[in-house]
Amino acid sequence: MQQPTGGSVDSASASVRAVLDRLVAAWERHDAEAYGELFTEDASYVTYVGTFYRGRRDIVDSHRTLFAGFLKGTRLADEVLDVRFYGPDVAVANGRGDTYKGKRPAKPTKVQTYTLVRDPDGQWRIAAFQNTKRKPLMESLSHRFAPGLVPSSER
Repeated sequence: MQQPTGGSVDSASASVRAVLDRLVAAWERHDAEAYGELFTEDASYVTYVGTFYRGRRDIVDSHRTLFAGFLKGTRLADEVLDVRFYGPDVAVANGRGDTYKGKRPAKPTKVQTYTLVRDPDGQWRIAAFQNTKRKPLMESLSHRFAPGLVPSSER
């Protein structure tokens, strides 16, 4: 792991986590513009259903539609599991997340990967996002019949 530019790994990790906190806050307000502002101009965004969006404008427009329709009134659960740095201005954050109404889910159903870059203005922004829906039954069966597939963090 390389040291991020302009500070410690801990402060850079806190800065990356703060971006993800702002993402959750923008979602809670259903503010598509604020949500999109956290992404680079040319960001890629892959939804759990497999839709691929390219660029901030696509991300903003799609979320404006989602917030007015399918995801109206939802909140975003987000748990950061890990932040790693691959160079001074590149970070990868892995986590679990979910959308919900009412009570926050105890176990989020999606696994997410964020690739963040530090822009010339010093701000961390999301350059790529991948969202994958977990399949607990398939995961359980595969782990039962092939125990070597169980991640070390879950043993």
